[in-house]
Amino acid sequence: MTDRDEQAYAGTAEGQGPVRIDEDLARHLANKREELFEEFEIRDEFPNEVLEEAETRANDPQGDIETELEERRDLRELTTWTTDPADAQDFDDAISIERTDKGYRLWVHIADVSHYVTPDTSMWEEALKRANTVYLPAYTIHMLPPILAETVCSLVPNEDRLAHTVEMHINGETLSHESIDIYKSVIHSDARQTYNDCEDRLEDDDAPLHDENALAYELAEKLHEQRKTDGSLVLNPKRDRAHTIIEECMLKANKAVTHELQWNRGLEAMFRVHPQPTPQEWDEALQEIQDLDGVSIPGDAWDDPRKAVNATLEEAPGRQLNKIQWAVMKVMPRAKYMSDPFGGHHALNFEIYGHFTSPIRRLSDLVNHWIIHTNDVPEGIADLCDHASDKQKDGETCERIYKDFLEEVGLDPHAVNNRGLETVDDPEDAEYTA
Repeated sequence: MTDRDEQAYAGTAEGQGPVRIDEDLARHLANKREELFEEFEIRDEFPNEVLEEAETRANDPQGDIETELEERRDLRELTTWTTDPADAQDFDDAISIERTDKGYRLWVHIADVSHYVTPDTSMWEEALKRANTVYLPAYTIHMLPPILAETVCSLVPNEDRLAHTVEMHINGETLSHESIDIYKSVIHSDARQTYNDCEDRLEDDDAPLHDENALAYELAEKLHEQRKTDGSLVLNPKRDRAHTIIEECMLKANKAVTHELQWNRGLEAMFRVHPQPTPQEWDEALQEIQDLDGVSIPGDAWDDPRKAVNATLEEAPGRQLNKIQWAVMKVMPRAKYMSDPFGGHHALNFEIYGHFTSPIRRLSDLVNHWIIHTNDVPEGIADLCDHASDKQKDGETCERIYKDFLEEVGLDPHAVNNRGLETVDDPEDAEYTA
């Protein structure tokens, strides 16, 4: 490494190493987690029956793939890659892209969890109870047994994996779907790319996957601008290119699957519904934004609150962005899962919407995978939606309280999340002590 490289590496989470704490503080954190898990009924330990079932089901993944190739599309020669945060533990989604005469051909490949976790398994019953993965700084409570979440299902690089692929031909002008094809596949990820990797490769014409990332961003930027024009609320206008690629590709795939479930098949599923604030609540939010120092809502945007917020965020001073975002979030109802999609997703301005792209960490996506593949709707789908909505709220509240607790004991939640924790025997070797 050059001196500059060493300095750059030292500034990364990997270069800094884990946050070191003494044993007393480690016990203090463990006690707080246990208290929160009890309060919010979060299941930290998997029953032995579930772990044994997962071990058996994942015993021979390569042999399973060879057998499945007889029934699936073999996409292993297609250039495919994942893009995730540096600290990601599981890789739900990968993409592939090509330019066509009419626009773009986009593949969104999703981990095929429903191949392993089916309604006749203990793993399914356990997933129903958990409903989602809970991510605390340096501590993860998986929805699925770790052997599935982190290895067999995860779309790791340089390994064949079973996937559920959404293949879309997208018109280059209108950005509408020319065709949608959803099928089981076998893929081979060529690279595990972090968000920083993506940005670096977009900057370097000679970097691996430069052309693929550039084409993906070309499409994603068009999709992003179209969403804003159509009235989709964009609270983070400064999002980097890597996040834009993943967000827009996943939204496009989720919309494609939702369209298939609702309009082509007329099936109940776990749809994502986001109610809108009342006109009075929107008026109060916009007035609060308008009163901020240095902020002015464009006169031609007041008729549509979402467009008004988008336009204001793009022009407002950086110091006011958080205040504008908070003014909006205060009046926004919580999104929830419902078996009936009508009511739509207000923030996204989508008539109907549902989740499909994260089945390793969300029950809704796992259930929707099962429905789209089998045309079989699990019994009590409306109750499942209510349960998943409640558990998501519980997980988010638990995460917020735990982060506040870390700050109370002198730890930076962001540093802990990015660097992890290490318990050391000698308190003098610890950065933080109880």
